[in-house]
Amino acid sequence: MIVESLIWASIALIVLAGTYNFSLFLLSRRKVPHRPDVGEQRFYVFLLACLNEEIVLAESLARITALPAEKCVALVIDDASDDRTADIARAADPQRVWLHQRYLPNARRGKGAALNDGVRLLRASPLLQGRNPNDVILCVVDADGRLDGHVIDAVDPFFNDPATGATQIGVRMYNRREGLLARLQDMEFVVYGDVFQSARRFIGSVGMGGNGQFMRLSALDTLGENPWSDSLTEDLDLGVRLIARGWTNQHCTTAAVSQQAVLEVRRLIRQRSRWFQGHLQSANLTPLILRDVGGRAAMDLIYHLSSPVLILLTSLLPLSFLVALLGTVAGSIRAGRPLVSVMWFLGPYLLSFTSAWIYGFVYRVRERSLTAIQAVLLGHVFIIYGYIWFAAGWMGLWRTVTGKRTWLKTARS
Repeated sequence: MIVESLIWASIALIVLAGTYNFSLFLLSRRKVPHRPDVGEQRFYVFLLACLNEEIVLAESLARITALPAEKCVALVIDDASDDRTADIARAADPQRVWLHQRYLPNARRGKGAALNDGVRLLRASPLLQGRNPNDVILCVVDADGRLDGHVIDAVDPFFNDPATGATQIGVRMYNRREGLLARLQDMEFVVYGDVFQSARRFIGSVGMGGNGQFMRLSALDTLGENPWSDSLTEDLDLGVRLIARGWTNQHCTTAAVSQQAVLEVRRLIRQRSRWFQGHLQSANLTPLILRDVGGRAAMDLIYHLSSPVLILLTSLLPLSFLVALLGTVAGSIRAGRPLVSVMWFLGPYLLSFTSAWIYGFVYRVRERSLTAIQAVLLGHVFIIYGYIWFAAGWMGLWRTVTGKRTWLKTARS
């Protein structure tokens, strides 16, 4: 009886999630009105919060300094690194790259704290004197982030709308060809951006990511002296609080920042556990959303914040479903009714893997080197890859329950 109840609960959750995902897919296919360029481009400051990033920082700074010189600078916030991170920043063009060093014991208190310190420095610096905060755009870039060369041209028109507080660009993995795990992470970010984020443009619930998020300085000013929280997912918090302040978050599909995929399953689970734990912390945003965000945007944000609970619940269901399935198949075969066993395989397949066809289609639009068959097969593997979140979820919950909040950053290769 318990197993049967779990089966029906599993089916109900899968159908609910599938309906929601398919609705967002249809919504994501809508065209966004063209935003004509007007007047001069705004001034861009790229913020790179760095802790021991000597392996990847030079390439990222080279990409930024290759952008139009009169339009942007980079601020490297060295969070008490003990490698050559600061030396690499100093070796870059001093007119285009600023270095701000933080020292212990005040450093290494999280990415949000480093970014807040960087913004305080900018507000008091001569760099922004005489500039309208509405026309100053700050962009958070991870130390391994490699920006597309046309990123400013792609993002700038979104800020023609004075209601736009932030714009998130797409995220790709520049080492996606280095194995199946890297490829699946690339697919994960493409699907999230091209389906979920693109659909949320029409809902009003676009989220901010930790890499490639562009924010109007005047919008950050409305969040107080310290715009970023100390959450493990400070980017999620920032995006929600901007929406609650009445700003509009946009998603740009025509430019991307490429980052380094994690190449080991254990490290990947650890990284996703941190994200999961941060989502749990962000549950405290629920009262803010209910009070200050209206309509379907609030509903979608609440659904998004509830995803950790849904992940933990659904992680308990596949095993019970498998046990019941195998028992039914064995019973039907013993009774001489093999057709029943075939139907029992077809049903779970349709419930579990229908979205694989959609995800394969979406990914192939971005990755033309794949054939249609390869994309569909990859979509099926992608569904199984998603089970990594089950392990990450329970690890994140354990760390939350035991009061562990400090995390080492993801190591670079």
